[in-house]
Amino acid sequence: MIAPSLDPVSSDAPATREATTADADEVARLLHDFNEEFDTPSPGATVLAGRLRDLLGSDETIAIVAGVPAVGVALITLRSNVWYDGPVALLDELYVVPERRSEGIGSRMLETMSELLTARGVELVEINVDEGDVDAQRFYVRHGFSDSEPDTGERAFYFFRGS
Repeated sequence: MIAPSLDPVSSDAPATREATTADADEVARLLHDFNEEFDTPSPGATVLAGRLRDLLGSDETIAIVAGVPAVGVALITLRSNVWYDGPVALLDELYVVPERRSEGIGSRMLETMSELLTARGVELVEINVDEGDVDAQRFYVRHGFSDSEPDTGERAFYFFRGS
């Protein structure tokens, strides 16, 4: 599944854990702040929290938080896939507040994600990264992710269309 972290995780990095519906407001705040930081539209933390209360109560959505109060969040969705016995995961978001970056928090969240997803039988994790976000690309490559198909070496692309 996910290769073990190649980045050292600082012993000072805050503990990570799977979020519950009780964490919806905090997860929503971090996701909203993430979008604000990168000038991406957000429906607002209140709307996100309402959605998260429903989603985090299901088996298809996982959030991981780092620290108390939370200074990082990972949001993962699971779906069925004909090619795998278990679900396939999509890392929808991974965010660490700016003043806490480079402390190993993102690496620790990926380790926790790997443990949780392995326990759920996930064999594949997908991530979509913007072309210009080279820092994120390097981070994920360091953690064993690839932007090319392993069997052919062809680059992978993400396409989407709104309704």
